[in-house]
Amino acid sequence: APLPAATRRASPPPLSPGRAAGVDRRTADRLRKGRLAVEASLDLHGMTQAAAHGALRRFIGDSHARGRRMVLVVTGKGGPEAPGSRRHGGPPEGRGVLRARVPEWLNAPDLRDKILAIETAQARHGGTGALYVLLKRRREGVV
Repeated sequence: APLPAATRRASPPPLSPGRAAGVDRRTADRLRKGRLAVEASLDLHGMTQAAAHGALRRFIGDSHARGRRMVLVVTGKGGPEAPGSRRHGGPPEGRGVLRARVPEWLNAPDLRDKILAIETAQARHGGTGALYVLLKRRREGVV
C-alpha cells in the first residue's frame, strides 16, 4: 500500500553523470575514475528501445536484489546520424538513442530508488558509450 504523504521520502535529486549527490567525495572520485570493481554488466548494443528498457529494468532490479553495488551499462556510442539515413533504411530514431534514453530510464521512480549515482565510464569500460551505475545498499526487510 502507498505510504501516506507525510511519511513518504522526498524524491532524490535527478541522476546525471558528474553529479553524485548523496555520495561521499572519495566514493564519487573512485566512481568517476573507474576505480570501483564492476560486479556485473549489461550490453544494450543493437537492442530496440523497448527491449533495452525491459532489459535495463530487470538488470538493475536483479543487481540490487543480489546486493551488487557497482554495475556497468553499455549503451554504445551511437554517433552522428547520417544525412538521409531514415530514407535509406537506417533506424527510424537515428543513432545514439539508447545513450540518450538510458539516463532518463534510470531516473524513473522504480529504478531511481535503487541507484545512488551514475557516471560516464572510463575508456577501458566503454567510455561515453557506457555508464557506471552505483547502486544503493539493500536494507534488510525492505523489498
